[in-house]
Amino acid sequence: MTTKAIHFLRMTHLRGPNIWTYRPVIEALVDIGDLEDFPSNTLPGFNQRLNAWLPGLVEHRCSVGERGGFLQRLEQGTWAGHVLEHVALELQTQAGMQTGFGKAREAGPRGVYKVVIRTRQEAVSRQALLNARDLIMAAIKDRAFDVKAAINQLIQMGDSLCIGPSTASIVDAASDRGIPAIRLNEGNLVQLGQGAHQRRIWTAETDSTSAIAESISKDKDLTKQLISMCGVPVPEGHIVSSPAAAWAAAQDIGLPVCVKPTDGNHARGVSLELSKQEDIEAAYGIALAEGSEVLVERFILGEEHRLLVVGNQVVAANKGETASVVGDGVQTVLQLIECQINSDPRRGEEEGFPLDTIRLDEHTTSVLELKRQGLKADSVPEKNRSVLIMRTGNMALDVTDEVHPEVAAQAVLAARVVGLDIAGVDLVAQDISKPLHAQGGAVVEVNAGPGLLMHLKPAKGKPRPVGQAIANHLFKQSDNGRIPIVGLMGDGDTTRPALLVAWLLHLKGLYTGLACADGLFMNQRLIQAENGMDWDHAQRLLINRSVQAAVFESNARHLLSQGLPYDRCQIGVLTCMPKATGLDDLHAGSDEKMPSYLRTQIDVVLPTGTAVLNADDPQVAEMAAFCDGSVLFYAQQENNPHLVSHLSEGGRVAFWRDEQMVLSEGPRETLVLSSKRPAVMRQLQSHQLNTNDMLVAASVAWALGIGTDLIRAGVKSFGQHGAH
Repeated sequence: MTTKAIHFLRMTHLRGPNIWTYRPVIEALVDIGDLEDFPSNTLPGFNQRLNAWLPGLVEHRCSVGERGGFLQRLEQGTWAGHVLEHVALELQTQAGMQTGFGKAREAGPRGVYKVVIRTRQEAVSRQALLNARDLIMAAIKDRAFDVKAAINQLIQMGDSLCIGPSTASIVDAASDRGIPAIRLNEGNLVQLGQGAHQRRIWTAETDSTSAIAESISKDKDLTKQLISMCGVPVPEGHIVSSPAAAWAAAQDIGLPVCVKPTDGNHARGVSLELSKQEDIEAAYGIALAEGSEVLVERFILGEEHRLLVVGNQVVAANKGETASVVGDGVQTVLQLIECQINSDPRRGEEEGFPLDTIRLDEHTTSVLELKRQGLKADSVPEKNRSVLIMRTGNMALDVTDEVHPEVAAQAVLAARVVGLDIAGVDLVAQDISKPLHAQGGAVVEVNAGPGLLMHLKPAKGKPRPVGQAIANHLFKQSDNGRIPIVGLMGDGDTTRPALLVAWLLHLKGLYTGLACADGLFMNQRLIQAENGMDWDHAQRLLINRSVQAAVFESNARHLLSQGLPYDRCQIGVLTCMPKATGLDDLHAGSDEKMPSYLRTQIDVVLPTGTAVLNADDPQVAEMAAFCDGSVLFYAQQENNPHLVSHLSEGGRVAFWRDEQMVLSEGPRETLVLSSKRPAVMRQLQSHQLNTNDMLVAASVAWALGIGTDLIRAGVKSFGQHGAH
């Protein structure tokens, strides 16, 4: 009797570029046991149940390369590890996490596979694999499985663990420009760029959003005073301290009025067009529940608008709409809200919805709106009666193309006066295509950290690329936020070259970080003696705002178990091809597989970068074909065939000739140093460096534009002044 089961032996989060792809993945080591003898076409009803539960599998092209390709593989017969890959990917897709990339490969022992899926959030993807396993087993054993519940679980996890859609729009826009991103906390604090070139965002706030400006924006009365002094029209208003004072202020200003908290947001606690004493006094309590003070303002005739200011321009604008229900003579107001308003797929509690659900409680303005119409939550409006539920907070209609240039200029001015580089400017106007003064319109609020979703997913109108606007505001078109990164890999022979490269960058005047087997260094100072190649430790270099250049040593073990700690590099170095010895626990396979793994170091070289390759190792020399940038070969002797060929094509090479280090590009040669010089001989005799270390470091320095005089001085002085 056979027992069909799928067991996870290990799940590994490869957080950086790895042997599978540039992106983070979950690599699951899976034992399918007896299912190795039962491909999909031998399991009665399995394919049909799988397709019925996950009809989206038809979109998986698989190795067939066409729509329905994976379904063809199912019919032809494929194994449980491969099915697990596709089911986990589809569950993530249905949960709103587009991933796409996946692989399933035999790991060596019979029935053991490596199943790899792209991940945008580790915990979600781990759960997707677990849910996929349970779904597959239910399909095999013809048991019930709640697919919807499994997907909803992933959705809820994604909502709580992933960065929000507003932040994601900025990160994705930056990624499209080749700007790297690092998430700094479990929320929406994200670093764009690296080291000294980084910028930080927190949803729609940036590291240029000052605390003073944010504090001003929260004080609506102060905001109005400041922008009014600069010529921006604002409604007259007074801060009040009691319901009676609110009524007195309203009479002084002139009815009707608006009552709102001085420091609220998202239109919470805002009551509009109030004329009766009892309504104004009731609105005071509603506003106070949402803020620390209450403001009574002149009511401006017109419609609400939200203009998004980024830098010195308005990049998007939305117009508000009221929320109403129509009575049927049967249902209560509360029931009508649920079926006619909250059922709208655009509404929800999470950040991913452009409109909020409407909830009635004693502190909502909707309760006051109902009261003004003689209704309560449990009232049953007569058939066909229109009931106004909410006047504010529904910025659903895109009107960007209608904004008058003068209105846009005043919105930008208001943001600048407050001091915000990114702001949501709220104004009331009867016609956004005309100047404010002519129609009695006014700016009513300037908000820090404005929501972006209303512009990304307007209920009506054109979505606006606001994430792109913010990314372009943070980084000029010629700036990708990167610092020079050097990555070295080999077979235990890269620590000394890494130390020397960092020393040369230091001598050039760059605050340089170094992560290597000897530890973690900042500007030649050892700050951690533990293995600096560990992913978490190495990432610290990229987060440090002082670091102007970084050098990373890595090896096959870290590549297979963690991935590289950077996404791309300016210089990628391979010194020699390591053996698979000692990697059995990672199921690395034979030595023949190592080139396919180590090419990752060359795959990540930027198109503007350089691969520095040891031409004396034929397997390393072959990696040149995988480099997007240029190639620089080095070897001990100038007659190396790869050097000769590369040099004849105008390429750059480095070698030793008669104990002289030579850098050559085409017919041009530069003599760097002689190994007979006393200072160089001391380095060789002290075993701090060997001739290969010097050659590697000089090649890297040359590729980085460091002059020969500095290279010469750096080799001679290495080990002094705290060099390591």
